[in-house]
Amino acid sequence: MKHTRTWWKEAVGYQIYPASFKDSNGDGVGDINGIREKLPYLKNLGIDFIWINPIYLSPFIDNGYDISDYQAIHPKFGSMAEFDALLEEAHQLEIKIIMDLVINHTSDQHEWFIESRKTTDNPYRDYYIWVDGTPDQVPNDWQSIFGGSVWEYDEQTGQYYLHIFAKEQPDLNWENDQLKEELFTMIRWWLDKGVDGFRLDAISHVKKDEYSVKATENPFSPFQNVSGIDEYLTELKDLFDEYAIMTVGEASGVTAQEGPKWVGEDGYFDMIFEFDHISIWKHEKEGDLDVLNLKKSLSAWQEALDGNGWNALYMENHDVPRLVSVFGDPQRFWQDSAKAIGMMYFFLQGTPFIYQGQEIGMTNMPFESIDQINALDSKRLHQELLKEGKTPEIALDIVADTTRDNSRTPMQWSDESYAGFSTNKPWLVLNPNFKTINVVEQEQDDSSIFHFYKEMIRVRREHLGLIYGSFKEYLPEHAQLYIYERYLTEERYLIMVNLTDEPASYVLPTELDTKWQLLMGNQKDQHFEIQGTLAPYEARIYRKK
Repeated sequence: MKHTRTWWKEAVGYQIYPASFKDSNGDGVGDINGIREKLPYLKNLGIDFIWINPIYLSPFIDNGYDISDYQAIHPKFGSMAEFDALLEEAHQLEIKIIMDLVINHTSDQHEWFIESRKTTDNPYRDYYIWVDGTPDQVPNDWQSIFGGSVWEYDEQTGQYYLHIFAKEQPDLNWENDQLKEELFTMIRWWLDKGVDGFRLDAISHVKKDEYSVKATENPFSPFQNVSGIDEYLTELKDLFDEYAIMTVGEASGVTAQEGPKWVGEDGYFDMIFEFDHISIWKHEKEGDLDVLNLKKSLSAWQEALDGNGWNALYMENHDVPRLVSVFGDPQRFWQDSAKAIGMMYFFLQGTPFIYQGQEIGMTNMPFESIDQINALDSKRLHQELLKEGKTPEIALDIVADTTRDNSRTPMQWSDESYAGFSTNKPWLVLNPNFKTINVVEQEQDDSSIFHFYKEMIRVRREHLGLIYGSFKEYLPEHAQLYIYERYLTEERYLIMVNLTDEPASYVLPTELDTKWQLLMGNQKDQHFEIQGTLAPYEARIYRKK
């Protein structure tokens, strides 16, 4: 299929975790006015849209992914009037706004659930999933993504409700048409307000299997991309199709082979966040990056969707540690490795997303105590590790390496107190390296990571072949290099990246023996050779003359 030109295919996105982006009122928590203040910065970087993590009313058991009112803004982030101003000011700068939409579950403080748990015949009872059981006999052995059973016993009515995340996040019952009608009305309300699309949280979980079904090796299989989910997703798609918006589904459990069904011409969404390349590390301290595995994951999606759909390209988000600490070398090759990993994913086919701070090479936080960590799942993992007999030092070491809080430490704007993020102590610990890694420093340095990202955005925008071109990988068995070509009619581009801290020699096939002109790179003197060596974390992109 020939790719039709579409704004969101040509765009570059920027993800904002609002609590940690910029605090405008000195309470230590980032807010909507902080985002407004930094719109000129984002415009200068060159991005086209912002995806904002949840800012709705919420008890914040799971950082806002437990919503108690979908049509209200949490006071710590500001007001609806301030959100409307953000929308207007962003649009004046030609920056679009994508909201986070959480419709697999609500907070247990949502009025629907408060009603639902009152009596078994309450009109809202069926908005959630209630099942018979006794206090000592759960309905089945399904395990929650956050650990423990998915079932929570409710004394008041003597039944269990289902929650695949925290017990304070009861799952919505998509079998109920009245519930869906309410959700769809709410979605239209936001779209009529002028938001430009949604990132749909946990959307591959909305369909649950029969309760008699046992989990496979994947403990979450009974509620992850379950057969029959297409009915719900098609209803959502029909609604989205009424508006000229962009939709990104968070789709754990969807394989590259299933990708076209989700994001093809008639797919449910414009693109999805998949986890194949990110799940390469788990709750363990990692050794060296498995380059072959990483390439295999990325290339599989490139090949499956070429002409059949569209990728969402990302290496970092609010749920994973910092890329330069996981995939790169934050000590010896901090700058080069941050640039190399950036280039590696940025020129694949798809829409690139940058997570706040990625563009300045922010690193993992050297946590010194479990008290510095806020994430629920990390605290729980810490407890489990101690129970298993790990020493406090080892338990902290593992948790510090893997916690989502690594990506949630406040944005490092300057070397002033509190990194220019706030005038007061922030809600989460600041990475002490803000003195050297910060926006002000990098804006003034033409060789910085910030300027490298700015240049990648410019290069991608100027060459349609880097947006719509097909993908071809070279030397797939090379354990250090990721080398691929993007081509569109006469246009040809070659991307070469060394993903390791050792020099990497290569011999390319003779078909590449042509005149290549360097578009950009992260080292000096990068003329093309059919046979040569890339320095540690060297990255280059060429265009055929």
